[in-house]
Amino acid sequence: MPEATANIGVVGLAVMGSNLARNLASREGNTVAIFNRSYEKTQTLLDEHPEAGFIPASSYEEFAASLQKPRTAIIMVKAGAGTDAVIDELVRVFEPGDIIVDGGNAYFPDTIRREKAVRQTGINFVGAGISGGEEGALLGPSIMPGGSDESWVTLGPILKSIAAVAEGEPCVTHVGHDGAGHFVKMVHNGIEYADMQLIAEAYDLIRRGTGKSPAEIADIFAEWNTGELESYLIEITAEVLRQVDAETGKPLVDVILDQAGAKGTGAWTVQTALSLGVPVSGIAEATFARSLSSHPEQREVAAALPGPDTAFEVADHDAFIEDVRQALYASKIVAYSQGFDEIRAGAAEYDWRIDLGAIAKIWRAGCIIRAQFLNRISDAYAETPDLPVLMAAPYFADALTGAQAAWRRVVVAAAQAGIPAPAFSSSLSYYDGIRADRLPAALVQGQRDFFGAHTYRRIDKPGTFHTLWSGDRSEIEAVDTH
Repeated sequence: MPEATANIGVVGLAVMGSNLARNLASREGNTVAIFNRSYEKTQTLLDEHPEAGFIPASSYEEFAASLQKPRTAIIMVKAGAGTDAVIDELVRVFEPGDIIVDGGNAYFPDTIRREKAVRQTGINFVGAGISGGEEGALLGPSIMPGGSDESWVTLGPILKSIAAVAEGEPCVTHVGHDGAGHFVKMVHNGIEYADMQLIAEAYDLIRRGTGKSPAEIADIFAEWNTGELESYLIEITAEVLRQVDAETGKPLVDVILDQAGAKGTGAWTVQTALSLGVPVSGIAEATFARSLSSHPEQREVAAALPGPDTAFEVADHDAFIEDVRQALYASKIVAYSQGFDEIRAGAAEYDWRIDLGAIAKIWRAGCIIRAQFLNRISDAYAETPDLPVLMAAPYFADALTGAQAAWRRVVVAAAQAGIPAPAFSSSLSYYDGIRADRLPAALVQGQRDFFGAHTYRRIDKPGTFHTLWSGDRSEIEAVDTH
C-alpha cells in the first residue's frame, strides 16, 4: 500500500478531472492522489505530466491508503449512476470525518439525497459546482461548494489554492449546506443560457439589418468588450465570428449547423423556477430557443409559413448597432436579476444561508458568465442585502432607464422584420410586467373563480371572496369565505 502522503485526491481522469488534478498539483502545499476506473488514463496522465508528482492508485483501497486523514477526494465523473457508483466505493474505503466532493454537474436534489445518505456513515459529502470548462479546471475555476461547516474547514484552503482570483480574492465561497452548491451552479448555467442567446440574437439582428460580415461584426463585439458589456462570452463571440473554415474558406459560423445542444442545466433551472414560483422568462426563452433549433423536421415544414412582405432595411447602421448594444445590456441585467431571484427563493425553500453578494464575487473570474458588472451586483447586495429585485438597485435602474428606448426599438424592429428575438422580447416584457402598477391577473383570478371557485381577494377590503357567478349579472353576489 502507498504511504498516506496526499492531502487531496481526484477520481475520474477525463479532461476535466485531469486538468483539475494538474491544477491542484501545481499549487504549493498540495500532493495529489489520482484514480481512474481504467488505469490506462491514470498512466497517460503520469506519463504526460511527471512534474506533477501524482500518487497513482490502481484500486479504491490504494487510493484511500494514499490520502492523509481526513481523507478528501473530488469526484469528476459523468453525473448520474456513475457518480453514485463511485460514492458507494469511496464510502466503502473511507472513514467517519473523511470528505467526498462531487465536482460534476449534478442535479441538486440528487446532491441533497446523496448528502443525507452519506451523512449517516459519518462521512462528509460536498456537492461543488465548478465552472470555467477545461481551461478553468486547469488554470483556475469559479467554485461553488456546499456541504457541512466541518468539511469546509479542510476543503476551503484546498479549493482557495486552485480557484480563479478576482481583485485579489479567490473565486470560491462556502455556499451553504447539502445541495446549495449545485443549486447555485445550476442557476449559473441558466444565466449562461440566457446570456448566450441574447448575444446570438444581437449578432443575428446586426447581420440581417446591416449586411455586415461575421468578421465585421466580430470587430463590433470586440469594441463592446471594452465597455460595460465586458465579459468572457462577448470576448469569445468575437473570436468565433472571426474564425474562417479552412476547408471552404467561409466564415465558420456559416458552416456550423444551426442546431444548439444542451446538457440539461438550463431545463433544470426553468423547472426549478416553476416549482418555486419564480419567473425566469429570459432563461426559459433561451432554453426553448435551443429546443426549437433542434427540430429541423418542424422548421422545414414551417418554412412555408408567411412572414412580413417587406425586406428588413436599416437606414442608419451605427444607430441601430448602438440600439442593439443597449438592448443587449438591458436584457442581460434582466437575466442576472431573474437568476439571483431564483437563488434567493431556493435559499428560502431549502433553508440555505446564501450570501448573494458573495456569489456575484465568485463569478467575477474563472466562470463562463464572468463579467465586469458582477462587481455592481455585489455592491448592490452589500448595500441592501434583502434587495427584493436586483433591477431596482440604483445602478441598474439608471442603466435600464437609459437603455429602455433603444431596447423597445430593437424589439419592435425584430417583430416587424419577422426576426425571432425571444430573449430580447421576453426580457422586455418581464421588465414591463414587474414595474406595472396593475396587471391583467385580476381577470385571470375572476376566470379561475368562475370555473373552479378558486376565490380572490379585493383591493378595498380584507378577506378572501367567492362570487356566485350567473348569466344574469343581477344575481352575482360575493361571499366572504372567512
